[in-house]
Amino acid sequence: SEAKHPLGIVTKSALIERDIDLLGPMASDRLAEAFISVTTLDARLSLILEPRAASPLRRLRTIETMSRAGIPVHVNVAPVIPFINEPEIEKILEAAANAGATKSHYTVLRLPWEVSPLFEQWLAAHFPDRAQRVLNRVREMREGKNYDAAFGKRMKGTGTWAELVRQRFEKASAKLGLDRALPELRTDLFVAPRNSGPQIALF
Repeated sequence: SEAKHPLGIVTKSALIERDIDLLGPMASDRLAEAFISVTTLDARLSLILEPRAASPLRRLRTIETMSRAGIPVHVNVAPVIPFINEPEIEKILEAAANAGATKSHYTVLRLPWEVSPLFEQWLAAHFPDRAQRVLNRVREMREGKNYDAAFGKRMKGTGTWAELVRQRFEKASAKLGLDRALPELRTDLFVAPRNSGPQIALF
């Protein structure tokens, strides 16, 4: 804030509200924005999917609180998991828009390295009835693999199912006004912080 350095904060936590007194004035100068991840609206699913994160209702309240303070809020529907939270895409976007979000993003499930076996164990424990269907769809989006790290593919996937998710997401976002172009954060206001050491000369 002192240096007028632009920032974006990505979080699932309501603790971001503690810094509204700093983020609000920064946002008025186009120096701050928030990205709140909302994975599900189902409190029970949230407890087993993200047990240490804020509840869905609490995240929506955070979106509302930040928005009312003049801070642009993006909603991240992430990760989109086939047959788990994927049916909620439109409802999540609608709830976020009603809470004051101004922009939307999504990421399909990624299972790199050690995350893959952990997710498969979680899936078998909590959703044994659909575990194989979920994994089949994940692999369909990853060209037969659990994960594809290729740039341009790893966040959205490829194939028919990934395309259907994209279409649904974009259609709902457009309907709700969450696809609008937002002004970029400003970089021309930066000033060196007081009592800065020699490293600040790099800026």
